[in-house]
Amino acid sequence: MIALMKTSRPSTIPSRFTAAWLLAAAALLAAVPGFAQDRVVQLEIKGGIGVATAEYVIKGIDYGNEQNANLIVLNTDTPGGLVTATRDIIQAILGSDVPVATYVTPAGARADSAGTYILLASHVAAMAPTTHIGAATPVSMTGDDLTPAPEDIGRRIRETTPEDSGDEEPAADGETQEGDADAPAEEPTVLPGSAMDRKVLNDAISYIRTLAERHGRNADWAERAVTEAATLTADEALEQNVIEYLVATHDELFAAVNGATVETTAGEVTIATANPEIDEFEPNWRLRLLMVLSQPEILLLLGLVGVYGLILEGWNPGALVPGTLGAICLLLALYGSQTIPINYAGVALILLGVGLMVAEAFAPSFGILGLGGIAAFVFGAILTFDSGIPGFGISIAFVVALAITAALFIVWVVGYLLKLRNRGAVSGSESIVGGLGVALEDFDDEGKIWLEGEAWQARTRVPLRKDQEVLVTAMDGLVLDVEPATHAGQSTAAEPAR
Repeated sequence: MIALMKTSRPSTIPSRFTAAWLLAAAALLAAVPGFAQDRVVQLEIKGGIGVATAEYVIKGIDYGNEQNANLIVLNTDTPGGLVTATRDIIQAILGSDVPVATYVTPAGARADSAGTYILLASHVAAMAPTTHIGAATPVSMTGDDLTPAPEDIGRRIRETTPEDSGDEEPAADGETQEGDADAPAEEPTVLPGSAMDRKVLNDAISYIRTLAERHGRNADWAERAVTEAATLTADEALEQNVIEYLVATHDELFAAVNGATVETTAGEVTIATANPEIDEFEPNWRLRLLMVLSQPEILLLLGLVGVYGLILEGWNPGALVPGTLGAICLLLALYGSQTIPINYAGVALILLGVGLMVAEAFAPSFGILGLGGIAAFVFGAILTFDSGIPGFGISIAFVVALAITAALFIVWVVGYLLKLRNRGAVSGSESIVGGLGVALEDFDDEGKIWLEGEAWQARTRVPLRKDQEVLVTAMDGLVLDVEPATHAGQSTAAEPAR
């Protein structure tokens, strides 16, 4: 009996062997190509490239490196952006241990201006059909926003005219004297005349050439994209060695780059995307707010709401709601204005326009002040955001519609407040004296009248009859002095409820 009980006892040995076998099988499967997951971090670059976009892309690249991703993909559709923000993104790409691929997508997208620099700086350059790149000529010729090139990339100093510098650059391999002789004939047609403009343009030329040469791409076309605002379709970019891949979908991109070897800061890296696991990197709430505030239309609306709120609070002290809302909107507008280029002379014109609209409401001038205010507001809004940088302009139709709406609103508000001010007291003894009531009974000395929905004790020197209209002449505590309402133009008081 004892022996039978021992043999029927369950054993844990088979279960342990099963668990160990399963773990070993899982490890073997993970080592087999096609079963392991290749992490791919994806980011979206949409619209103008500003401070918010740069911070989002830099954080996304840092995240991809922290996760040891196999590839970071920048899905790009941009008209351009700020120079400083673009250089920050490029430095993050060049400093990444993980390969970064810029993919111009979807069909109809573009990577103009700043987008071209980012694409050429990436380890992998790809485009979808019916997309285009180019037009990388610097728009702002001030030179203030052009930071020095990153230290880890070489520079090609390109002399344009003999008077620009006393130093001479030796000819590169394969460069002939005839090519040098042709340069002076072409350069004056594309280079601006001032020394600062030549400096800015030459800096952009050398910068984009170093980015293209770093990954073995067509540096001559890259230079033409700056000097001549040259553009290329996706097919042309592939033919001219500006990009490596022309693919219609992300799956085609992953299949094309799988096994490719690129040079990063970590050395030569082989891209593995046979079995990609997509990790969409989303901006946090702060970056989302910053991206919204970077829109010129949103900034203009917030600024108007802020100014109107403070004006209404000044007209009606203690209301709190308009003042609080206005202060918040104005602070948000000031915060957002630090992320995009703004002309403060335009801001002054906007404030002048609002002031003229307010003056039209207080002192009607047959529309002169109002029209002047609308004109100042429109020109100020256009001037404020007219930086010439792609992606940071503002619609003229939007500005005109907003100006007319703002003018009508502020005239209505000011007119309404003036009517309230001229209406007089609506509560207290000031509103009782001079009011019209109805006698509730016959009385020769003291009795009751109905006034403003209440029954009042009243005194009279003239006999009154029930339902007769009376006029309040004085108030002594809670007792009213009344007399018959015989003045012309007095309206009949409301009858008391029976």
